[in-house]
Amino acid sequence: MIRTNRFLVALLLTLSPAVALLGCDSSSGGSGGTSGGPLRILITNDDGVEAAGIDAVVEALKDDPNNEIIVSAPATNQSGQGDNTTETPPPLEAMMTTTASGYPATAVMGFPADSVIYALANLYTDEPPHVVLSGLNDGQNVGDWNGGLLSQISGTVGAAKTAACLGVPALASSQGEGDTVDFPSGVVEVVTWLEANRGALLAGEVSLENITSINIPSCDTGSIRGREEVPLGTEKPADLSLNGPQDCESTLENPTDDIQAFFNGYVSVTLVPSNSSMTCDDLN
Repeated sequence: MIRTNRFLVALLLTLSPAVALLGCDSSSGGSGGTSGGPLRILITNDDGVEAAGIDAVVEALKDDPNNEIIVSAPATNQSGQGDNTTETPPPLEAMMTTTASGYPATAVMGFPADSVIYALANLYTDEPPHVVLSGLNDGQNVGDWNGGLLSQISGTVGAAKTAACLGVPALASSQGEGDTVDFPSGVVEVVTWLEANRGALLAGEVSLENITSINIPSCDTGSIRGREEVPLGTEKPADLSLNGPQDCESTLENPTDDIQAFFNGYVSVTLVPSNSSMTCDDLN
């Protein structure tokens, strides 16, 4: 059964007193507080623990001694579930498994947001993670209008927003559809974001008011044209399919939003409010 997020606090208190210390404040801060030591990274997704996108991210980060990685993701594909959570009782069920390449992982019988909740309560008993990486998703997540695509539908974004509302900064990453889904380019963007923010994440200085959502084109022809920090698009162009190909040979300059940037061959980097679908409002 699906329940609203106002029950998350009760669930966290039931699962682990330590998680309650994370709080639900959407101000700056996060779960750091020290600039030394490895970066504690929780990796999740909505495509399922065995998906290619999450595997690509794990493989890129796992051998760096400056990273401590835990993987907690849905046992099965949960795309399009937003920040839905599973009603309790019964408690969330999980089992040990591996990613596609064999990295140890926890498979949670529930939604993407459940995977974050379970990990914070059961896999981080001493200290919370510094950051949650949600993705790489197989397919783009751009645009937000009329209660919107990104706010309500994306499980990748929903997991990231749940993390931020529970005190942990988060990144949602989505790889564009194409003849070949270009996860290697997506991994470059995830690692670039992580390294640019590593110091702030370790120090607990990353804002919790927003999560960052990046969408990376998969170019059937041409190549990625660069990186653009742009706002969410609030109007869908009438002649555009949001599941369509990306034009990496476009000559458009200075895109105005994430839709325009992404479909014209740019990596779009966008701040998404943590409480845009009342995730945080229901927790407070």
